[in-house]
This record gives sequence, C-alpha cells and structure tokens, in this order.
Amino acid sequence: MAHLLVTGGAGFIGSNFVHHVIQNTDHTVTVLDKLTYAGNRASLEGLPDDRFTFVQGDIADAALVDELFADVDAVVHYAAESHNDNSLHDPRPFLDTNIVGTYTLLEAARRHGTRIHHISTDEVYGDLELDDPARFTEETPYNPSSPYSSTKAGSDLLVRAWVRSFGVQATISNCSNNYGPYQHVEKFIPRQITNVIRGIRPKLYGAGRNVRDWIHADDHSSAVLTILEKGRIGETYLIGADGEKDNKTVVELILRLMGQDPDAYDHVADRAGHDLRYAIDSSKLRTELGWQPRFRDFEAGLADTIAWYREHEDWWAPAKDATEAFYASKGQ
Repeated sequence: MAHLLVTGGAGFIGSNFVHHVIQNTDHTVTVLDKLTYAGNRASLEGLPDDRFTFVQGDIADAALVDELFADVDAVVHYAAESHNDNSLHDPRPFLDTNIVGTYTLLEAARRHGTRIHHISTDEVYGDLELDDPARFTEETPYNPSSPYSSTKAGSDLLVRAWVRSFGVQATISNCSNNYGPYQHVEKFIPRQITNVIRGIRPKLYGAGRNVRDWIHADDHSSAVLTILEKGRIGETYLIGADGEKDNKTVVELILRLMGQDPDAYDHVADRAGHDLRYAIDSSKLRTELGWQPRFRDFEAGLADTIAWYREHEDWWAPAKDATEAFYASKGQ
C-alpha cells in the first residue's frame, strides 16, 4: 500500500483519478487543491476517511508542499490552470500555477527523493491539419499556440530538465481531451449536455469542424496509474483512446442521445487561435506497459456521461448560471 499525493485532486480529471485509485487499489490518498473555480470539494464526497485526506492550498506554497512531500511515497501532479479562453484573457495565473507551481513540486521531489508523475496535454504539440493522416507521438516537436499550452509545454520541459540535471524520479504523460463525470460546465461536452437539460440550445464554435481525440476520464486514470506503477523514469507516454470526432458530430450525438433533434443547436463566432485537430498515437503506452482503454466506443462513453449529469444536477447547477452569463457576455 502506498500513500499518494494528488495535486489538483478536486478538479475534473484529478478527482476522477482519486476515485479510481480508491476503488481499484489499497493506496491512501492526500489531495492538495487550491479550490479555484475549477476545483470542487463536492467531487470528492463519499471517499473513506481512513484512506483519504483533503488539504486546501497552493502548489506554489513551498513550505506546505515540502511538508506534504515528507509524508508520501509518490506524487501525481494534475494541478493546472487549463482553460484556453481564460488564458487568452489573463495569462498570469497560468504562469503562476503551471510554471512556478510545477517548479515548486520538482524542488520538493528533488529534496525528498519522491517519485512524481506529471500530467500534461496534447495541446503542447500545437495542432494538425484536418486532412493530415498523422497523429501526435512522443517524438512530435512542441508547438504550443496559447498561453495555456505554452505554460504546459514549459512545465513539461522543467520536468525533463529536473530528471536529467538532478535525477528526479519523474515521468510525463500527455493526454487527449477528457470527458466524463465531474467536469466543469464551462467545458465543451458538459456545457452542451447541461444546456439540453436546461432547455437551452447548445452552442457550436464556427462550423464545428475542429477535431478532438476524446478519452473517458476513467480510462485516463487507469493509464496514469499504469505509468506510475510501470513507467520508465524520464519517459513520456501519450494517452489516447482513438476517439477522434469533430465538434459538430459530438453536439449532434449529444442531442440524439438526449432525445432531441440533432440540428437543434446554434453556431457562434469561432474563438481566437482555435486549434484544428488533435490526434494521439498511444501505441508506446499500449505496447510497453500493456494498457488498454475500457471505453472504446465513444457513443457508449458519452451516454454514460449524459446519465451522470442527469443524475447529479445538484453538483453542476451552482456553476451553471454564472457560466452561461459569462459566455453570453462574449456572444457565445
């Protein structure tokens, strides 16, 4: 049994990972989360008191981080500012959390000799043309296009440098777009699902031809746990589930699965710097470490996600009105 520290564990993919660990291992978990708007303490309700501890705090708080590292066997670093639109409006929080916060964790790992796994994104690679047959691999050059993706790229490079320069025991994973329970209603899939539940027409940026490579959050969690247990130190692993879908297809599928006319959505102006296509080649993870996704059928995973949001309106409702007011102010 190990004691894991999970940074950002009250966020979307972090909380899914905490639930996955509690349900599938004997490990104990401490969560460190700043509880910004994207973190929700309710996402961690119902976890056993004897195996779970919550600490509210900032990953850039060196004294707090050092205290927590002294008591754990390994760290999984999810904490990040992650919303592209927000990074275009105000890049500073992305620098503070994604760069300074990651540096603070790496220095603590260096002092304590702690195993650390760093969660990143496929957005560090930029985007692909819609008709390009290529997919991102671990060898794809970095080409970030927003303050969010550039700070994540910077944090990845810090991890690599601390492994090489100081012998920190670290691995990195870059994942495609996640969907599933506990995702904030500002994000694409939960926003459209909760709009339909509320009787609001979904919104689609531009023509909706932008492609994302979708993976269920539980599959991301199982991949991260596999890398933590079996991954080679200093290596990067790409996590994906072969879920490429354009946004138009996703909106229409949500509407159909929810019993609505597939055309019952509105187009809004495309966002600045909207990447065209992401696509992950996860063959290294699958061949080296033997990982496979459980939700291989995107429609089945999406139906499961819709059911969760229907059953947990008490979780997402408090943030919904403010989120829609914000998007309405931007004409989106």
